[in-house]
Amino acid sequence: MRGLTYRKPTLSDIPAMKQLVAPEIESGVILARSDDEIATNIRSYIVAIEGEKVVGFCALHIHSPKLAEIRSMIVDPHYRGRNIGSTLVDKACEEGVVLGLDEILVLTYQQRFFEKLGFKEIPKESIPEHKIWADCIKCKHFPICNEVSLIKML
Repeated sequence: MRGLTYRKPTLSDIPAMKQLVAPEIESGVILARSDDEIATNIRSYIVAIEGEKVVGFCALHIHSPKLAEIRSMIVDPHYRGRNIGSTLVDKACEEGVVLGLDEILVLTYQQRFFEKLGFKEIPKESIPEHKIWADCIKCKHFPICNEVSLIKML
């Protein structure tokens, strides 16, 4: 894919990131994040860029010294099927290894995608409690959630 690069975003990427994820937020697939929340956590994100355009991103959110979560993963619909999503997840997992994490969690409607990348389904009851109260309660689907929880050992 000519011109496709992966990097840490800058604060100037936030408007493009929010525009890209807006339809998924509207449908309730991804949680809304304010500009301030994205800015505060900007170092946790990885973006896929083609030319000057943000075509995908995800975040690696640290929950504890041993556990992180992949959040807000999105790829522009026109760029799907080009392994951008799997590359973003791989890069997040590589970062997790460098940081010394043991596990990476994901809550998703895309179970097969993550299973192909080495994630295994776990019971939702095993998700850290602070995750539920900090994020899940903000979701319009809470408490009736159809997302699947998966984890990958690093």
